[in-house]
Amino acid sequence: MTNVDSTVLTERQVEVLERRERGKTQQEVAEALGTTDANVSAIERAAEANVEKARRTLELVQTLRAPVQFTVAAGTCFEDIVDQIYAQGDDAGLKVDYCRPELYAHLYGLLGDVASENMLDEPIDVGLTSDGTVKVFAESG
Repeated sequence: MTNVDSTVLTERQVEVLERRERGKTQQEVAEALGTTDANVSAIERAAEANVEKARRTLELVQTLRAPVQFTVAAGTCFEDIVDQIYAQGDDAGLKVDYCRPELYAHLYGLLGDVASENMLDEPIDVGLTSDGTVKVFAESG
């Protein structure tokens, strides 16, 4: 079994995820572990929630560690976000690692959960790393 000491997952969660990744059904996992498929489902949901929390923590830390950081207000359209990112990069002497269409696509991918009709529904924190990568953190994202 995988060593879970350095993760946010329990041993049982890893065991369930490993078996599910190998194509086992919840019923098959339950039988192998001597439990119910409802319990396997609950363990799997908890594991996925822990994975998502870890991913969000990493997003926040990457944003906080970026040399350029700023907040974009709710109600800001994507075009203005792109303009702000380029302006902040210029002010800091950093080259944004995306051409304009790539940056739009990157932002749409990152902000789909907190934007509607090309506009932010809530404020976001933006970080621009020293290599020009744009990091975004939204409270509910």
